[in-house]
Amino acid sequence: MAGSGGRRDFNEFNAKLEKHIEKLPEYAQRAQEKLQRYFPPADEAGGKPAARPAPPKRPAPPVVRRTAVPTAFAQVAGQVPAVAEVRAKWQRWNEPAAKHQRRITRTSRVLTLWLLVTILLGVLTVLAGTGLMGAGTDVAQTVLAGFGTVVFGTFSVRTGLKLRQLKKLELPQASSAAPPPLPPAASAAREPMERLAESEASLGELLRQLSVPTSLGTAAVPAVPEVSVADARATAQEAARALRGLAARIQAIERGRNSAPERERGALDAAVAKLREQLDDGIEGFGSLVAAAGRAVAASSDGMGTSKQALTDATDHLAGLALALRDLS
Repeated sequence: MAGSGGRRDFNEFNAKLEKHIEKLPEYAQRAQEKLQRYFPPADEAGGKPAARPAPPKRPAPPVVRRTAVPTAFAQVAGQVPAVAEVRAKWQRWNEPAAKHQRRITRTSRVLTLWLLVTILLGVLTVLAGTGLMGAGTDVAQTVLAGFGTVVFGTFSVRTGLKLRQLKKLELPQASSAAPPPLPPAASAAREPMERLAESEASLGELLRQLSVPTSLGTAAVPAVPEVSVADARATAQEAARALRGLAARIQAIERGRNSAPERERGALDAAVAKLREQLDDGIEGFGSLVAAAGRAVAASSDGMGTSKQALTDATDHLAGLALALRDLS
């Protein structure tokens, strides 16, 4: 039994060996192919190595574009009235002037508290010192009340001085207030209000260049008087308010149109189109003022008189346009 088992194992080993011997040419061919891949044979004509075949190009992975979720959320949130109102309240709360006013209020309340405590302790000190509180008044009580009067009186004086400094402190004027929310994207007033916001930012910078002195102590554009700059700024603010009032009228009509019957929407569409034309005219007049301010900044000393006159004319034109828009509103 043992001999037959060993003979069977030998036969199986012999069969496997013959099978591998038969595959030796195939193994040699595979090895030669791999060797030629890394060491190509020399070209028969010039002895130069043959060009290595370029490896197959792998397809580039698809580019996944991620949507700017915070930006999109901010744009959508700006269209919700409740969110816009909360944001406006938060911005007003964090304004430097509001913070300063809250500090003044807190300091005033603390000063009132210290004064009341000081007066109370002062009265107790007088009563204890004169013996009006009774025969059982101790000297230690009088001294303690007097010491408290001095301590809280010191607190009152220091708090009063701090309150005086806070009231005298002049805060720097904010460069620009938070822009009002834009109309909805589907509104006819959205595109003009976007242009108005851009024009306001440009005009604010140009008027600052006209009024802020340079490092040499001279005005940036000395030939333009401060009165003209102030008039242009006030007129621009009045015109912007009138234009936003006109945009609010357009939005109100659009909301009414969406709720109106189909047969009556044509008249409301015509009213929206007419107000949109007036709004475009106002935005164009605002742009004329921006252009005049830009020419005044860019003009040289010899051509400043023309730029000054152009700024004045644009201001007068925008003032008349703002007056007409305010009458319409």
